[in-house]
Amino acid sequence: MAAHRAVTCRFPVATVALAAGAAVALVAGLAGCAGSDEATKGAAGPKPGAAPKSMVRLIGDGSTAYTGAQPGLHKPQRLKPGQKPPQFVVFSWDGAGEDSQKLFSHFREVGRKYGATMTYFLSGVYLLPEEKATLYDPPGHAPGRSDIGFNDTGGIRDTVRELRGAWQEGNEIGTHFNGHFCGPESGVGTWSVEDWKSEISQAKSFVKNWKTNSGLTSEKPLPFDYDTELIGARTPCLEGRENFLRAASELGWRYDTSGINNQVWPGKDRGLWDLSLQMIPIPGRSFETLSMDYNFMVNQSGTAKGAPSMHQYWGDQFRDGMLQAFDRAYNGNRAPLIIGNHFESWNGGTYMRAIEETIAEVCVRSEVRCVSFRQLADWLDAQEPAVLAKLRTLKVGEAPKDGWTAFLAARPTAAASPATSPTAPSAAPSAATRRQAG
Repeated sequence: MAAHRAVTCRFPVATVALAAGAAVALVAGLAGCAGSDEATKGAAGPKPGAAPKSMVRLIGDGSTAYTGAQPGLHKPQRLKPGQKPPQFVVFSWDGAGEDSQKLFSHFREVGRKYGATMTYFLSGVYLLPEEKATLYDPPGHAPGRSDIGFNDTGGIRDTVRELRGAWQEGNEIGTHFNGHFCGPESGVGTWSVEDWKSEISQAKSFVKNWKTNSGLTSEKPLPFDYDTELIGARTPCLEGRENFLRAASELGWRYDTSGINNQVWPGKDRGLWDLSLQMIPIPGRSFETLSMDYNFMVNQSGTAKGAPSMHQYWGDQFRDGMLQAFDRAYNGNRAPLIIGNHFESWNGGTYMRAIEETIAEVCVRSEVRCVSFRQLADWLDAQEPAVLAKLRTLKVGEAPKDGWTAFLAARPTAAASPATSPTAPSAAPSAATRRQAG
């Protein structure tokens, strides 16, 4: 089925052939809510249910609908003087779609089990049938071109079902845009601000018109208005971020997660919260890599089909790297931990196992909130800017010397730091580096 092919990310051979030595060179220049505990648990909120008919207002052709406030979300609270911040963890998925692996539905179940909400970055072409491919007019490419394919009717129906349920459970539906073009010659890194706006407009259109495009007119609508739901994204291969940020800022978006950060408290870049992927340990190695399944796979095997005898070890290494990153934040500066993934079975599915084991370990811990990017942005917006500025003075893994009560007891009087991200590395990563991420 086309649907089963579509959800597989494809990368240039040169991308996955990156040697470990190159990874060492990459990281060498990088520096290293208020409320009760009960309120921080069960982030998935109430069980999903159909909204009353009186609350459902169809939009356009009925592909989407306004159904009221999203269930499962807690109102963010400002930290009280002397209060320790919660430990936020964001699990996010690039190109989210349901195929024969059924990983979308599986991780929805995992989220419900452990009280975690997540962000699902939908690729718009997963809601566009292959026979309508020419409706997509990608910047710099011929109409109907996509490096991740399109979908079929069954795949669209399954993906819409999962998107609908995910949103009703309190998860966020972001975007991974459409054609997933990478590379220096014709990838998203070559796009202008207007190209990004066109790509965003088309991604929205495929979500807002999936019934018309697929012919699945009797299916239930997605229970949200995508024009207001869509507030952030991760660019393909972490490329093209500069002009994307300009476009997103002009469109009024609220966050981006396309860069490379360290585990420190986030700031803003062009008015958007910079919630980018982070450098985390690779246990047993002398360097760190990005907090994403794909990057661990590249540094371990260089291919999605490495030696089966190593699958268990590689998955354990990924899990333990995430847990080490969690521990140094949880016991240190409490900076949010950002993790990115794909619904893929690379190296025998070992990375999916690692993610599930990590969720089971950290999301049930005291003072931990496993949330979506939207929920994290909401919490950050609710805080005093001067408090966030003080939190940003803590380095990776650094706990306040005299404890949290003393550190945040008195409100700082100094003005907040400029609205630029203090978390990004001083040296921009190379194009080869950025293509490590999906």
